[in-house]
Amino acid sequence: MNWPVFFTRLGSAIVFAIVMMFGLLYDNYMAIIALAVLIQFLCIKEFMPLMANIFPETNFPQWLTWLMQLCGLLILVSIISPESRMYFIAFTVPVLLLLLCVLQKKNTVLAGFSAIVGLLYISLPMAFLVTLRGIHFVIPLALILMIWMNDTMAYIVGSFIGKTPFSPISPKKTWEGTAGGAILTIVGAAIWGYFSKMPQYTMMDWMVLALLAAVAGTAGDLLESKLKRLAGIKDSGNIMPGHGGALDRFDSLLVTLPFAFCYVILFMI
Repeated sequence: MNWPVFFTRLGSAIVFAIVMMFGLLYDNYMAIIALAVLIQFLCIKEFMPLMANIFPETNFPQWLTWLMQLCGLLILVSIISPESRMYFIAFTVPVLLLLLCVLQKKNTVLAGFSAIVGLLYISLPMAFLVTLRGIHFVIPLALILMIWMNDTMAYIVGSFIGKTPFSPISPKKTWEGTAGGAILTIVGAAIWGYFSKMPQYTMMDWMVLALLAAVAGTAGDLLESKLKRLAGIKDSGNIMPGHGGALDRFDSLLVTLPFAFCYVILFMI
């Protein structure tokens, strides 16, 4: 084993876990907002260069990334504070971005569409994360733990019995590992739901969230792998030594959050 690499990855993972748990568990609403803003900032910072590599014929102006950061904050605030009546901003931001890109002399239209996709991909899920934390801290915490468990169990099961490739996008994934990770995650959620002292949420609720974390989380991982393959890069960034970038760490969560948010709003409150 390469011990220096191991300890580098371990140190990064510990710092990452501390930051995530502080944002999720600290009894102050500003903590989760700060966490969402931090994740959003790092992911947008990596997303636009990724798109620039995928579409090298398109001009991606530097100001567009910073405008995206501002628009992402506006979308986040408008969604988590509906009483402020700022929610209309979420509808005007895409039009503004596209209009500014269309008016440029250089070919920036595709960059504008990429920015809109980036806001849907990153900013909306972060608003959902904050909203779910406001409903009950255990919901986003459980989602993140389910995603981690699914990834870990899929890797372990795949290492032992994995033989059938799951997707050409990610050759290391196998059907056996993917199925094993999902099943064990759902079983773990069922055990938690059975012994949980939270009567407002049923065991079935936790099992459905686990299924969403497994399926949508795997889809999110494949989506980001596909984007990196199109861009011709190995990692989306280097913010976490030994682990890659922010998009590498949050790809599963970004895709899981919209589905989990819809289920919670429709069936758990």
